[in-house]
Amino acid sequence: MEKMVLTKAGKEKLESEYNNLVNVVRPEVASAIALARSQGDLSENADYKASKEKQGEVETRIYEIEQILRNATIVKYASKISKSVGFGSSVTVKNLKNGKTFTYKIVGSVEADPFALPTQISNISPVGEALFGKRVGDVVTVKSGSPFNLEILDIVQPD
Repeated sequence: MEKMVLTKAGKEKLESEYNNLVNVVRPEVASAIALARSQGDLSENADYKASKEKQGEVETRIYEIEQILRNATIVKYASKISKSVGFGSSVTVKNLKNGKTFTYKIVGSVEADPFALPTQISNISPVGEALFGKRVGDVVTVKSGSPFNLEILDIVQPD
């Protein structure tokens, strides 16, 4: 497995999820399986089948998190005094084609979350790669299916 890049906050979030899965969810699923087994015939027991499916999902996620944490490189946030985009930076940009502004937080690929506010993008995504290391006022070209230009309006470094 390749090395994963995580911020300290991302590592803590994964560790929290892992602890919850191992100490809370796994025992709950085991109890649900035991209860379903006590109901008799397992061949037509929907509760048993659902609990076993849930168990598979939980064990898969536990394994995934173990692998990520085992192979993770924890990166430091950009320095509070840094003027360039780095890990943890929140970057406000303007799309020069349509004039819309967006704010992105730069994180590792494991932490990327397009539904978070601000949108958390990976440093290796097309936008993340274009922004990484740049400064306010820089215009970058995002190389995607249809390349476009972004102007960096503001950079806020994490605390």
